[in-house]
This record gives sequence, structure tokens and C-alpha cells, in this order.
Amino acid sequence: MNLLEHCIVPEWPAPPGVKALQTTRKGGVSASPYDTLNLGEHVSDAPLAVARNRMLLNTLLPSEPVWLEQVHGTTVANADAADCRVQADACIARYRGSVCVVMTADCLPVLLCDKQGSVVGAAHAGWKGLAAGVIEATVQAMNSAPQNMMAWLGPAISQDAFEVGEEVRAAFVTAHPQAVSAFAAGQSGKWLADIYALARMRLNALGITQIYGGNYCTYRESDKFFSYRRDGVTGRMGTFIWLAE
Repeated sequence: MNLLEHCIVPEWPAPPGVKALQTTRKGGVSASPYDTLNLGEHVSDAPLAVARNRMLLNTLLPSEPVWLEQVHGTTVANADAADCRVQADACIARYRGSVCVVMTADCLPVLLCDKQGSVVGAAHAGWKGLAAGVIEATVQAMNSAPQNMMAWLGPAISQDAFEVGEEVRAAFVTAHPQAVSAFAAGQSGKWLADIYALARMRLNALGITQIYGGNYCTYRESDKFFSYRRDGVTGRMGTFIWLAE
């Protein structure tokens, strides 16, 4: 089995030394409902299956990724020095071969790099982290001029499947009034949120205008992606970025 055939390689004009990879739900050994490439240890999948999946994935990576304990916050870990059990929702790296990863199953994974290929970052941007500023924190930690950076938006839930309450809309609109355009009226006082649009607004506000990706739906594409909102009990996909040796 060639695992790479089941993965997505981001299409963006990153420098040659910047490598990135997005897993799907295919290519692993986990049984239903985690079938098959579940990378999350925290979702009650068989530990041996998760370990095997991570071992399969490691054949495509230069080193063991820095697996984060994600809590929908804004803490940014340093893959060059971090322990593998860091509680954070973003990761950056400057050393060659240090692998950043975030795991998702509807939340938005955001990859970042500078145009020189000297620093990379990955952010786990669910609505809570996105509203709290996880993208801004990641960009700040990368310490590169925003106009010198680019971003890739990985698979997330699309607007027509992402129904939220007024409190979610208020969390964004209160801080950034222009965010009102990313919400469409749903049923019973609910709203349909465009997490891709919200991320683009945050990136643009920082000065990052080279933004790619953002054309998947984890909820609708059940054959390809895990979705927590769709299935409840499900696996997690990984979004990886590193600087090649």
C-alpha cells in the first residue's frame, strides 16, 4: 500500500524546501468508526491501531512529528525544542526536519511559511481558537513579516454544513465587524458560518494575502474525511509541515 496515494499534497507556491502533507481517512489500519487512518490517540480508538497508523505515516516524514494536545486555545509550541506532549493548538519550526502537525475532523488546519523557506507553522483553527487569535499567535511566533508569508487552508467543514449559534457569530463580529459577511442566516435563529472566509479575513488583516486551499468539506466528503459533526465518534486527520533537510 502506498500511503502517499491517499494523502493530499498542498498546491501552493511554497519554496522548494517547504514540505507539507494532509492525510485523509484512508490508508491505515483502524476499524470502524475510525476507518482507517485515524491519528488521534484521544478518541477511544485501539491504541495499537493508532500507533501503527503513525508508524505508517512516519515513512513519509523526516522525523517524529510534535503531536500536540489540542485544547482550542492559542498557545504555540516550538517543534525544534518541544516535548511531544505539549498542550498547544499551533506549532512552528525553523530547524530542518522538525515536523509540525495539527489534527482535525471539521476544524480548520492552517499551514504557514515564509517565502524564503526559513520558518513554517501549523495552526488548529476551530471556531474557538480562530476567534481567540490562534492564527495571529502563530504568525507572531514565526517572527516574519506578514507580507513575506503565505498560507494554505486544509480540509474543514463548509458553510452549508456548519450551523452555529448567535454566540459564535458575536464572538467574531464584535471583534471584527466585517466578519458579518461570513455568516448566513440558518434555521431557528441559527447561523451558517464560513470558517474558510473567517480565516481569510484574519490572515488579510495581518497582511497575508497569498492564501491557497480551502476547497474541501469534511462533512460532505464522507469517503475522504473524518467529521466530528457528522459522525460524533470518529478519527482525526493530520496536517503536516516541515523544512526539508
